[in-house]
Amino acid sequence: MKNSTLPTHIGFIMDGNGRWAKKRGLPRKFGHREGAKAFKKCVNLCVELEIKHTTFYAFSTENKNRPPDEVKALIELFDDYLDDVREMDAKNVRLKFIGDISFFPEKTQKKMQEAENETKDNTGLTCVLALNYGGRSEILYAVEKFIEQGKDSKALTEEEFEKYLYTKGLPDVDLIIRTGGERRISNFLIWQTAYAEYVFTDVLWPDFGKKDLEAALTQFAERSRRFGGL
Repeated sequence: MKNSTLPTHIGFIMDGNGRWAKKRGLPRKFGHREGAKAFKKCVNLCVELEIKHTTFYAFSTENKNRPPDEVKALIELFDDYLDDVREMDAKNVRLKFIGDISFFPEKTQKKMQEAENETKDNTGLTCVLALNYGGRSEILYAVEKFIEQGKDSKALTEEEFEKYLYTKGLPDVDLIIRTGGERRISNFLIWQTAYAEYVFTDVLWPDFGKKDLEAALTQFAERSRRFGGL
């Protein structure tokens, strides 16, 4: 696939881990573990394709309301992933975490900060993980930060406002891929997806692989993006 037809920034809504496990008579945490494997494979594919930016919806603000044992299992998965940060570093991947990470245990927060610091100079794929993230919460966070600066609201522009978002410095999302069969955005990157293209697939996230990513990218390449123009 030609680089000229590839999106610069892909957002992934990784849905279907629980249903994948249920179909196999397994606890939901097994689905999340398989989902983590699919995540790593997807990152590697994006590196190979020379995609510049990806954002993965890993844990929403609403996910905190799931059963405590499931939330605990998810946090343990994040810890396991962060222990493998050198694998990403070796692939020239820059890691970034967005959302209210104060929800997580201090040791997990520390690992996130260390992972960002260790990979901050990498120039390949920027891989963003949205953790305890919600699009509405992000917009409120940006408003609060803007007010704290004491600036004149009359001077506020879209470009200025973007400086206060979690995604400061990242380009808008070109393509959203949602697995698992649902057809909604679920509070993900509301501001950044104003002109994104969407691809929905019935494939459950643990089963998402190379052919599924390529199919989504083919759909993207075939669309005409006019950004409100003719």
